[in-house]
Amino acid sequence: MTIHDTFTGAQYVTAILDMANDKGLMIEMGSDFNLYGKYIEEHRTHQPLGDPFNPKLHQMSEDNGFWIAGWNENGELVHTQAMRLFDLQGAVLSDYLTRNFQAFPPTGLDLDMARSNYQPGPGARRIAGKTCYHGELWVRGDDRYRGTGLPGMLARFALATCVLRWSPDFIFGFMPEKYAFRGLAEREGYMHTDPGALSWFAKGSNAPLKGFMTYMGREDLSHLLTLCPREFMTSQAA
Repeated sequence: MTIHDTFTGAQYVTAILDMANDKGLMIEMGSDFNLYGKYIEEHRTHQPLGDPFNPKLHQMSEDNGFWIAGWNENGELVHTQAMRLFDLQGAVLSDYLTRNFQAFPPTGLDLDMARSNYQPGPGARRIAGKTCYHGELWVRGDDRYRGTGLPGMLARFALATCVLRWSPDFIFGFMPEKYAFRGLAEREGYMHTDPGALSWFAKGSNAPLKGFMTYMGREDLSHLLTLCPREFMTSQAA
């Protein structure tokens, strides 16, 4: 990462923090995933902690992960998301996920893993090197934040923070198909998707929960940091 990218990224992150503060949102960040798990257990009871960030399943530290929590003036948790740095062990992401997609399940479902499947897309076949996973993205259904563009800005805050912390070659995530069709990937800042990447089957159901893979490369991330977040937020709210 160049000095210019670092300076631009720091400005970008600061601008989003200022916008969150304007909305009465206090942003907390950390790498203690045991603490994060307690927050989820106490405040996000409908959506358990995702497996990729579960410290009971993985060795999580500041070297490979961070989380973001947003609190309102009443001390209520209204936002979460997290990032994790992955070692692809010299493989491309498509090969890694073919072997390990079961490690990225949607939370709160009793899944039939034998019927669930991963279908690599062209993006996953190109992704290699220092790669980060973006997940846990949640904003409480609160009328105060709807139509403001803030949820998308918070996702971009995590992307920019990841760039400043690790300067990754790629960032990827997964998104339910119904949200991808509504343009959520673009609102979050993602410039690429692989549709039809995941099909999850709940036990006893023949209707799959389909998912897109979202992703960004280093050049995409550098371009994202040149875009004014306040102007973007204003255009979404219009």
